[in-house]
Amino acid sequence: MSKRSKRYREAVTKVSRDETYSSTAAFDLLKSLPAPKFDETVEIVVRLGIDPRKSDQLVRGAVSLPKGTGRSVKVVVFAEGDKAEAALAAGADEVGSAELAKKIQEGWMDFDIVIASPDMMKHVGKLGKVLGPQGKMPSPKSGTVTPDVGQAVNDFKAGKVEFRTDAGGNVHARLGKRSFSTEDLDANLTAFMDHLMGMRPAAVKGTFVRRISVSTSMGPGAFISYGA
Repeated sequence: MSKRSKRYREAVTKVSRDETYSSTAAFDLLKSLPAPKFDETVEIVVRLGIDPRKSDQLVRGAVSLPKGTGRSVKVVVFAEGDKAEAALAAGADEVGSAELAKKIQEGWMDFDIVIASPDMMKHVGKLGKVLGPQGKMPSPKSGTVTPDVGQAVNDFKAGKVEFRTDAGGNVHARLGKRSFSTEDLDANLTAFMDHLMGMRPAAVKGTFVRRISVSTSMGPGAFISYGA
């Protein structure tokens, strides 16, 4: 078991695991904790009341955060012709089709988001075993399989984030950077949670959102009450 840093051990003493904070109080608390020498990412984890073994209860999507993420993302696009030109004009880091699929199959993974025009799924479909485990496989549900690849590139470059339930029924996402104001982090939280709440699967019975935690990338989590 790895040993926690002195900074982390000090931070833990300031966050009560028995308390549920308002979102603004939680962000103020996180921003007051001892900081590393870089601008940490602020993250959210939502424990959902779903059965992750059942496909009709899984949640996957994407949402545009109004204040952005504070992070540059590398976007690759599978497209040809006019769509490829639109993707490049929107700022895509690499655009291609069969040759791009071959490059990825050979081990190149220096990107964060994969966007594909529907007619390119004949190439992308072969990459499921490579992109799937990394959470990078394009999907219509997350807006990464779309005929309007240029707009999708704009959206993800501007702060759109993907999310999906993991094996434990949790959803993870970035909310911004520690240097963001509490107000900006709270605006992103509201946008994320409003979108997530609207995605409740019909098959889910009982409580959909069980617990919400926010943290910095190298700090302890604080439980929050949504809407407080």
